[in-house]
Amino acid sequence: MARRLKYCVNGEWRESITATYMPVTDSSTGEVIAEAPCCTVEEVNAAVDAAAEAFPGWAGTPVTKRSRLMFDFRAKLEQHMEELTLLVSTELGKNLDEARGDIIKSIEVIELACAVPVTMQGDSLMNVSQGFDTVMYREPLGVFAGIVPFNFPAMIPFGWMIPICIATGNTFVLKASSQTPLTAIRILELFYECGFPPGVIDLVTCSRREASLLLEHPKVRGISYVGSSTVGRHVYVTAAAHGKRVQVQGAAKNHGLVLRDANLEMAARTVINSCFGCAGMRCMALPVIVVENAVAGEFVAMLVKFAKQRRIGCAYDPQTELGPLVSAEHRQSVIEWINRGVEEGADLLLDGRDTVVPGFEKGFFVGATILDRVTPEMSVGNEEIFGPVVCVKRVEDFDEGLAVMNASPYANGSCIFTESGMYAREFAKRSHAGMVGINVGIPVPISVFPFSGHKDSFTGDLHVMGMDGVRFYTEVKSVTSRWFGTAKAEGKLSTWEGTITRTK
Repeated sequence: MARRLKYCVNGEWRESITATYMPVTDSSTGEVIAEAPCCTVEEVNAAVDAAAEAFPGWAGTPVTKRSRLMFDFRAKLEQHMEELTLLVSTELGKNLDEARGDIIKSIEVIELACAVPVTMQGDSLMNVSQGFDTVMYREPLGVFAGIVPFNFPAMIPFGWMIPICIATGNTFVLKASSQTPLTAIRILELFYECGFPPGVIDLVTCSRREASLLLEHPKVRGISYVGSSTVGRHVYVTAAAHGKRVQVQGAAKNHGLVLRDANLEMAARTVINSCFGCAGMRCMALPVIVVENAVAGEFVAMLVKFAKQRRIGCAYDPQTELGPLVSAEHRQSVIEWINRGVEEGADLLLDGRDTVVPGFEKGFFVGATILDRVTPEMSVGNEEIFGPVVCVKRVEDFDEGLAVMNASPYANGSCIFTESGMYAREFAKRSHAGMVGINVGIPVPISVFPFSGHKDSFTGDLHVMGMDGVRFYTEVKSVTSRWFGTAKAEGKLSTWEGTITRTK
């Protein structure tokens, strides 16, 4: 029987009283390997209460001690790298290299959190007025909650959100993905092995109905959300209406522009890695390629050739390059999008709908798929599919290509492939995307910079990672002081605007 998972409150793993459990599958075999509880309203409230009770003690812990615990946490993840890699690969479907990258990216942000004695520093200015000094501090706010998707079960909660949040002195309630909870649960077990106080992180799995409690709960000071833009707008409006800080990372439909002067083979190989890595289940993939007509035929032929070379198989087979999707439902959704693209008139150059992997016939596989001559009115080229499907849009020149890209309501990332410094510079200036790649297929910055999507890909003021993350999880307090000195000499006291003077 599949094992029933527990939820975590105050450092304790508890059996839920719910009658509803949600299946967790091995994406390669289709087998149900665990069941996640749909935690009750009372259980979600208990998680928030535990985080609120833990906050004063944790916020009062010296920042250097919090930093040392983060160093211990980093070391713990490195020690368990291969165990966590296999968990990600099994429950999600990423191949082993991609799953390992999920853990490595988490560690990268934890390293930034280790520097909290520096990044959390405020500012000061002496003698702002005669005898007056002002100091600005950064302080934690309290309980934050994170609502996360299935596609990065390590990096999004334990990279983007939790490290900076808790390092700055806050506590955290994680609503883990019910589709991929095993990784988050194991990482939280390792977290508490490092000696963190109970309640600093609490974890639940539940339905959208119970998760909505976090948006209104009076003890929750802020919400960090990653998921669809439609749900994200609801999260933002509801949580903001209840006085909370909110950051919403939404959907994406990233475009890459290939100019006639590009190194076409390099560009094609880069696009294939970006499009089909993680089976397309990442918001920084390049699912739309805009290519100049002058080289479109040659470039598309390369795409088809290299896509056919991707080895499809069981996610945790070391030879696999393209693994399965996360669930049967998601596989069906991707297939329906391919069907729609054909119905809308796109040319289906490579069809992955009927992919079957011998020995893993019940796995959730969709092979590499390429749709050519996708036009602006086709929904398949405008909405997020989140699978191994590439749409090719053909244009006459740079300006038309840029216009096609900027017409998208989403603006997470964009890329250009060119050997022209002029076009690269113009693209960087004029692209609407928050993260731009020049001959780079996945323009995600390292953690000292923010993950900065724009338009419908992000709602809020401060992004995850970098100093944006530190600012999101802290509030500023400015303290202005004035001191009156006293000096005793010959029975007389003399004071003067903060300066000690002695009289004889």
